[in-house]
Amino acid sequence: MLAELFTAAANACRDRSPLTQRLLDDAAEDLRQGGVTSRIMAGSERDREGTMPGLRFAGAVHRLVLEGRAPGLAKHYPSVGGQPDLPTLWEAALPALGEHADLLRQRVQATVVQTNEPGRSAPLYGGLMVAAQEAAKAAGRHVPFCVRLLEVGASGGLNLRPHHVGYRLEDTVLGDPDSLLVLDPEWTGRPPADLSHRLRVVGRAGCDLSPVDVSTEDGRLHLSSFVWADQLGRWNRLRDALDLAATDPVKVERSAGPEWLAKQLARAERDVLTVVWHSVVWQYVSPADRAMGRAVLADAAAKATPTTPLALLVFEPRRTDDDYRFELLLKLWPAGISLNLGYGAGHGTPFTWDVTPWE
Repeated sequence: MLAELFTAAANACRDRSPLTQRLLDDAAEDLRQGGVTSRIMAGSERDREGTMPGLRFAGAVHRLVLEGRAPGLAKHYPSVGGQPDLPTLWEAALPALGEHADLLRQRVQATVVQTNEPGRSAPLYGGLMVAAQEAAKAAGRHVPFCVRLLEVGASGGLNLRPHHVGYRLEDTVLGDPDSLLVLDPEWTGRPPADLSHRLRVVGRAGCDLSPVDVSTEDGRLHLSSFVWADQLGRWNRLRDALDLAATDPVKVERSAGPEWLAKQLARAERDVLTVVWHSVVWQYVSPADRAMGRAVLADAAAKATPTTPLALLVFEPRRTDDDYRFELLLKLWPAGISLNLGYGAGHGTPFTWDVTPWE
């Protein structure tokens, strides 16, 4: 039932975004009462959990605020300078929901959740350093491999420039210290790699079923709307990542993952490590596409050589006894290396480096 999915989404925001939690809890109750939220969600009643109907609703409402269409509600949204008053939030939301119900319904039905969290570049950077150096060791090389980075489910491509981001540690800045985007990765421990080496990325490409063009105002608004409005750290991080993307554009191709990946992996570059990367995308992939993607990767892995190595690097949630945790997993071919590099928050920071076998 749709109201239960809204409640589940609200619970997932607990202790992280009180504003989003309260909005979704109140919207869930409104759904049960047949209120204006029912009009907005008409046509989405049978949505499955993986399509995140609650977050699509919250994102559509946030976009109204960002566009200046809901001035009464904006007073509660820190992303536009407001201050939340949770007991009166729903009362402030109702006029905007009623006035823009048709537009909200159109947006809820037409969009998918697109967070494209740039904080995930921090575990990606560390994982790439490990992959490039481990592949080199396996090949008997003294210099880490250059990297060709292929991202499945790339959204707006904000994580396709990890070598152009700065990563501020206690005593140094890794990556590009002069970058428009400098992250505090909040690492516990360090990647099992020599961090004095430079990460050399010689090729980048990405695909997505619904790519976001971050060079447009519409694309920037779309990604911004899915950042929880009371998480100003994430909000500012996204602003910086969008500014960086404007100086270093990378086109994301509209395509399903398996077909695109097969095309990309059909060619191997000598003395280059090809890395297939995805983060928090697996839950949105159909079982059929998962199977096809695995088959494409297995075929390419069987053809990998010490001079044309292949890696799979993923940052995805894995179920624990009572919850999920996000783990960074690495496989290398033909080296036969499979490592769980550590775990962290879904947005990429903080992250704990804790290397164990990937089983």
